[in-house]
Amino acid sequence: MQKRILIVEDEPAIRDMVAFALRKGDYDPIHAGDAREAQSAIADRVPDLILLDWMLPGTSGLELARRWRKESLTREVPIIMLTARGEENDRVGGLEAGVDDYVVKPFSARELLARIRAVLRRSREDDEDGSVGVGSLRIDGAAHRVFANAESGDQPVQIGPTEYRLLHFFMTHPERVYSRTQLLDHVWGGSVYVEERTVDVHIRRLRKTLEPHLLDGMVQTVRGAGYRFSASPEV
Repeated sequence: MQKRILIVEDEPAIRDMVAFALRKGDYDPIHAGDAREAQSAIADRVPDLILLDWMLPGTSGLELARRWRKESLTREVPIIMLTARGEENDRVGGLEAGVDDYVVKPFSARELLARIRAVLRRSREDDEDGSVGVGSLRIDGAAHRVFANAESGDQPVQIGPTEYRLLHFFMTHPERVYSRTQLLDHVWGGSVYVEERTVDVHIRRLRKTLEPHLLDGMVQTVRGAGYRFSASPEV
């Protein structure tokens, strides 16, 4: 079955170009020119991936990404940002908003399809991962959900797709120190170009995700070496 990809882009010429490339890549593209049309398309059928333009009329792509990461329907849908903003701070801002990857305009159809395949491949790998528990955290691999153990029972942890992959890797390799480069290779894949600072962004987001459950101390910084995940949270 073809993967459905939602293109959220207000310029018709770019939408048509991207849709043409997606059809050539054997994907099923659907269009939206603004936030309202995007919400309507998602309500009709949740896409397998969203291509989201940074600059949109009314609600910006950045605001949409933040909103979708908070909503249960779209929390785990991968998002690739299409942006003319190539500055590092802008890219980091997109990652912190919940974007999984970004493509800077102008881009080629080949680059776009490569990014899509990489993000979808990582998503499929997550689906095949098993369940694991470390300390007060548990991942239900079949349900693709994370739970924190509390006195009142298991509490669901609301987590984005990249943080899920990062947490799963940490929980299957606890008490070991990994450099940013090693985490990029294991979690993002060695064939995908992602800057090392991306790791720091997602570490912060993972800690923020675990903070309401008082478990953010499980993700520990080892000065000069990298990061470690421990069953005993730092306080």
